[in-house]
Amino acid sequence: MLNFETNVNETNLVRQSPPTPESQGIMTPDAFVHRHNGPSSDEIAQMLEELGFASLDSLIESTIPNRIRCNSPLNLPQPLSETAALTYLKQIASQNQLFRSFIGMGYHDCITPPVIQRNILENPGWYTAYTPYQAEIAQGRLEALLNFQTMIVDLTGLEIANASLLDEATAAAEAMTLSYGLSKTKANAYFVSEDCHPQTIAVVQTRARPLGIEVIVGNFRQFTFDRPVFGVLLQYPATDGALYDYREFVEKAHAAGAIATVAADILSLALLTPPGEFGADIAVGSTQRFGVPLGYGGPHAAYFATRDEYKRQIPGRIVGVSKDVNGDRALRLALQTREQHIRREKATSNICTAQVLLAVIASMYAVYHGPEGIKRIAETVHHLTVILAAGLHRLGYNLGSEPFFDTLRVELGTKSQSELLAAAANHQINLRVLDETTLSISLDETTTLEDLQNLWQIFASGEPLQFTVEQLATEVNSRFDSTFARSSSYLTHPVFNRYHSETELLRYLHRLESKDLSLTTSMIPLGSCTMKLNATAEMIPVTWPEFGKIHPFAPIAQTQGYQMLFQQLEAGLAEITGFAGISLQPNAGSQGEYAGLLVIRQYHEHRGESHRNVCLIPTSAHGTNPASAVMCGMKVVPVACDEDGNINVEDLKAKAQKHSQNLAALMVTYPSTHGVFEVGIKDLCQVIHDCGGQVYMDGANMNAQVGLCRPGDFGADVCHLNLHKTFCIPHGGGGPGMGPIGVMPHLVPFLPGHSVVKVGGEEAIGAVSAAPWGSASILPISWMYMAMMGAAGLTAATQVAILNANYIAKRLDSFYPVLYKGKMGLVAHECILDLRSLKKSAGIEVEDIAKRLMDYGFHAPTVSWPVAGTMMVEPTESESKEELDRFCEAMMAIREEIRAIETGAMDGENNPLKNAPHTAMVAIASDWNRPYSREQAVFPAPWTREYKFWPSVGRIDNAYGDRNLVCSCLPMEAYSQE
Repeated sequence: MLNFETNVNETNLVRQSPPTPESQGIMTPDAFVHRHNGPSSDEIAQMLEELGFASLDSLIESTIPNRIRCNSPLNLPQPLSETAALTYLKQIASQNQLFRSFIGMGYHDCITPPVIQRNILENPGWYTAYTPYQAEIAQGRLEALLNFQTMIVDLTGLEIANASLLDEATAAAEAMTLSYGLSKTKANAYFVSEDCHPQTIAVVQTRARPLGIEVIVGNFRQFTFDRPVFGVLLQYPATDGALYDYREFVEKAHAAGAIATVAADILSLALLTPPGEFGADIAVGSTQRFGVPLGYGGPHAAYFATRDEYKRQIPGRIVGVSKDVNGDRALRLALQTREQHIRREKATSNICTAQVLLAVIASMYAVYHGPEGIKRIAETVHHLTVILAAGLHRLGYNLGSEPFFDTLRVELGTKSQSELLAAAANHQINLRVLDETTLSISLDETTTLEDLQNLWQIFASGEPLQFTVEQLATEVNSRFDSTFARSSSYLTHPVFNRYHSETELLRYLHRLESKDLSLTTSMIPLGSCTMKLNATAEMIPVTWPEFGKIHPFAPIAQTQGYQMLFQQLEAGLAEITGFAGISLQPNAGSQGEYAGLLVIRQYHEHRGESHRNVCLIPTSAHGTNPASAVMCGMKVVPVACDEDGNINVEDLKAKAQKHSQNLAALMVTYPSTHGVFEVGIKDLCQVIHDCGGQVYMDGANMNAQVGLCRPGDFGADVCHLNLHKTFCIPHGGGGPGMGPIGVMPHLVPFLPGHSVVKVGGEEAIGAVSAAPWGSASILPISWMYMAMMGAAGLTAATQVAILNANYIAKRLDSFYPVLYKGKMGLVAHECILDLRSLKKSAGIEVEDIAKRLMDYGFHAPTVSWPVAGTMMVEPTESESKEELDRFCEAMMAIREEIRAIETGAMDGENNPLKNAPHTAMVAIASDWNRPYSREQAVFPAPWTREYKFWPSVGRIDNAYGDRNLVCSCLPMEAYSQE
């Protein structure tokens, strides 16, 4: 039996708190499961009676096919109370050692301004919001992301930026594939400077391999372009700190028809000539050092900027400026035709999310400090580095002739590297080993004069110093010459020059937060997105220094707490899924899909069957599925669905047989994307296995399985798990997420590896993320959830999720028919409401209902996916019966409003749905020419009088925004007009 305590006791840790009833397996009224699950016991009984069932067990027996149900409870430790779990996790965290890390490699310690930490990072009003698809109730996040894009455009000197990517390495890989798609040459080779960070090179190589792209890693000064390449990647400053003038090289690349990408340190661009000014076509990098904790590798927000002419090819999301129906400025996600659910296998990227919460933090760091503050921080870091270099020169070390920003390459000569590293360890300092005779030192915002003194003492090998900091500070010149010195301005927009006091920033943050609907406001019933409780106790450890201040490449000996956390989390996830091995590296669901398919690809290659490249995917699948398959070099073959929403078994069999010699995999979501437990899932998996293929299961709907059935038991070979769905990591307004994969025993040897830290299987695929364990600092959230729920609690959560979904389906079925049901007339954890007839009967589109729900205080369910003209509703287990009823009553009331249109009692165009959402300004306007009252417009339900969430803008004109694309802050005159 997996036992949390056993692993900790092996390191001489003993639980400090006394045993609790929960820890003894007793489910007390105060057990955490009763705080996580919304309905009370009485409410559960009432809902079951409504559905005609005597117990949760009988409901589940009629919902989940008997052939796949678990016959025994999960083998997990007994649950802990919130206090006991936090105490125990603190003991684990204490096993991490907080050394000062001067390792660099794109990761730097920094200072998160307390006003940002408390009011964004630790604020559920920011971290429990969903992706801003319903823009009218997401104007706060969208403004913060527009600030982010503006910051990136200004600092990189390029024309357009997206709203963030996952990490620097994957952003570089996205730049490569964008360059490949844009290339007018027939070259299939990509040049990567050997001066790039090693993890970036590794991820680019991983991404290139299945696409048949050859990655040439070499010295940019010696590369002559005799060999055709479609693009180049450069690091600025280089990974060892050197600054190179890339102008001539970029000109040669352009002359050869290649697209030039520069991976640039964001802070250095406050002082250095930006990439856009020396010819770069694309700039990528990380914004981590703008106030985002190290977190042992993440989550962090990467940036991606490019030229305006490439705006329709940019991966990920872009925030654009448009106007609403009243003519007022409004923001929304722009150029949505790039979304994977539209382009599917023609998509150039499988990225379907951003790192919104982290991008917001980084943007607010720039808002708080402003251009002068950012410049001052950069100058201080550089000046300290220059002083450090002067001292090392005095000690006889050669640092090379190239200029630098914050990182020094130190040639050791005859000095013993092992002795220097031992001395550093004695000072609790980490340095980077470049090779056997070279170390590097990277300084950051947190570096002090005492740190310089300690570093000199280490390199002085015990000899007394013959100089002082004060002496050297007067001798050095830390200015860059004209080759590198930045002359252009940046962060000139008013937003970066207004909020420099804490009072002003606090009020600005609160204004933005109040424009966003989050779980602090109401239920967010999004199908396939699982917006469940993100408990405070789960979130608290994220900002503990023991987790937040660890460099991802710190020695393993210093990260034993993290290693314990990983081992226990992997063991728990393996037990829950029935898999033999888990990789925590993929840092998004899309990355999990990609990693899982790469594992399958590697497995076939290892068996001498590299010709297996056909991937069967149901037409109902999420759009990232075919996009991920294409990125893995696979050929997508669609499989039809039947009229009940299930996979068409005959079509699957026919296509599996037709492609049996080349079949690589089936990608299947379970329960289905249509919200049904397909009875024949075991047989479908067997069909694929009989044809030599592997089964990849999309784990987006694991919230309907935990404790009741396990994908590893009914035929899946690999599955990704959305920890930001089933396992309580919050969505953060559109990111972060985590998408680890689980695999069966025969695939364990192929789990993802890493070029810097040894992880993965013996035949590991390459790295899929920059950090070995992805976004490690948010894994404590899932650990806490599992520790507090225990086996019985996790199972109960799944049962209640299924109960809540069926209760909503039953209540609304006569108002909006439920499109798909299982054999017993039941749904899984979500249901699809069919609204298509309303267009014919009343001219009402699904979008009209989505916008009208805002007036009732709700975020709309998932709109027009997976079936156009429908809504997919997923209540999760965390919503109470009262909240479910409130949502149902809102939907029923809207149906009556539609009925008034159908009967002619309400005008077909000028009605509450077509005019929704109604803003406060519309409600108080002196001119009211609508055939319904102001009260009906803005207070359509009793609860809206007790608490009213006001959409800050009216319905947004998306087409106008795309025709007049603006993706950065408006000019100063626009602000003065406001």
